[in-house]
Amino acid sequence: MNHPELFMLGVLRALVEVAGLFLLGQGLLALLAGSRRHDNTMYKLFLIVTGPVVKATRMVTPRQIIDKHVPFISFAVLFWLWIALNWLKRLYCDAHMLQCF
Repeated sequence: MNHPELFMLGVLRALVEVAGLFLLGQGLLALLAGSRRHDNTMYKLFLIVTGPVVKATRMVTPRQIIDKHVPFISFAVLFWLWIALNWLKRLYCDAHMLQCF
């Protein structure tokens, strides 16, 4: 592979996409399942996958933000990280005169 930096940007972007989609799925399932969501097997799977992202967000957010809002902030952080990685990929491709899409 001639451009390992481009590969790493792609891998990071894919990981951010997966985490964001799992957070979105967790939120939608929470809306559908309501108060019984903690009994749902898929919801438990979503909690396992999104747990590291939510915990990392909790560590960097101030204590005034309640725990109920941390997944929303995690999703926003992942969204902006995804935008930043897209921008970096475009800069890299322009700098090396590559046709990336």
